Order: sequence, then structure tokens, then C-alpha cells
Amino acid sequence: MTLEIHCCPNCGSKEVSRNGKTRHHKQNYKCRECGRQFVLNPAWKSITKEQKELMSRMLLERISQAGIARVLQVSEDTVQRYVNSQATAVKKQVEVTAKQKNPLSVQMDELWSFVDNKGNQQWVWLALDAQTREIVGVHIGDRSAVSAQALWNSMPPVYRQCAVIYTDHWSAYDSVLPSKRHRAVWIKIVVVPAISSASTVLFDNEYQGLVRKSLAFSKKLENHLAAIWRFVHHYNANLQL
Repeated sequence: MTLEIHCCPNCGSKEVSRNGKTRHHKQNYKCRECGRQFVLNPAWKSITKEQKELMSRMLLERISQAGIARVLQVSEDTVQRYVNSQATAVKKQVEVTAKQKNPLSVQMDELWSFVDNKGNQQWVWLALDAQTREIVGVHIGDRSAVSAQALWNSMPPVYRQCAVIYTDHWSAYDSVLPSKRHRAVWIKIVVVPAISSASTVLFDNEYQGLVRKSLAFSKKLENHLAAIWRFVHHYNANLQL
């Protein structure tokens, strides 16, 4: 049966035929011109560019996916698909302002986190420029010397060549950092927000998804990594404003 009253949302053709029912028992239609299948007044609608931008900001503010879905009046599946798509798109490399080969100071530390359950620990290793407060190195992994090496490798070359590095007394640093420029201290007094295991000021204030008493830990490693990297880029970009 050909219907003249409905137009294809894809090509605008009126050559539309009934094509059974959807799993929600709504009448399905098919365009005889382009083959597009559709229903009238669909419950699902694609999210707009403005909604995506707002969704990204709400994710940075630790608003739950269910909360985002309610605010934007979209399904939780839509929010999850967006989160998954961003996990693959986010750049996993630090972006910092250019530095001259002058004396630099960097503070390194590790922050405990987990994915899905506390047995799946994912340590967030960070390096911060003591003067500019930029995050200049990031790695997420275990708490071994391999991760300390990955943090060191993640920093721009000028920091690896010139910076004095302040850390705690965690042994993993000793086998990786240049001994002449490594300063292991009991109390960190560099002028950057403390991110030690005792006081996670930086993450507590800027990205509450990593607060220890929070329930906002990811259940998927890719999304956990993406959330951290979104914070890193957001934090550094705001420092430069």
C-alpha cells in the first residue's frame, strides 16, 4: 500500500509504504525511493551540537549520566553512546605552552583510582610545572617503575632536558629520573596544588570524579582514561585564559 500523506525524512519522497511494526509496536515505514525506514514522531532524536557541548561540560562537573539524560531529555543510551564516542576521540597527549631551555621545576605524584571494582587499580601519574601550574605529563597504569618511565616519557623534551623533579620517596622514581635533577622530599613545598595521597586538592576541586569518597568511578577503562584526559585538556586550557 502506497501512502501519499507521509514523506520520507531522508529524501522527501512521498513513495512510502508500510513495513511492519517496530519492537515497540509502532508502525514502521519504508521509502520506495531511497530505502530509508522510519516511524512517525520517533521517541529517539539525534542530539544537537549544543547538547553535545553541554553534555561535555556536565561530564566535567561529575554529573551522572542519568542526571545528564534527565536534564537534556534524552535517553541514557544516548548519553552512553556519546561518552563512548568521546573516549576514542580525545587526544591522549599533553598540550602545554612552549618553554625555553631555562631552569624548570616539576612536581610528580600518583593518585589512586580504580575501574569497575577496587581490585582493578588504575594509578594516575601526574607531572605539574611548578611555575605555570600546567599539567605537563600524564600516565594511567600500575604503580611500578614502568609507569614512572611512561610518565617521564610523556613530558615535552624541554622538561626532560632541563627540569628539576620533585617527588615523594616512592622507589619507582629512583630508577627512572636523572639522579642529579631528582629531589625526593618528605613535604612538598613547590607552588602547585598538592596532589599527594593525603591531599588531592587539584583533583578534588577540578575533577571530582576521582575523589576517593565519590561513587563516580568508571566501569569501563576507555571511559576512565577519556575522563582523565578531558580534565587534563580542560584544566590546561583554562590556565591559559
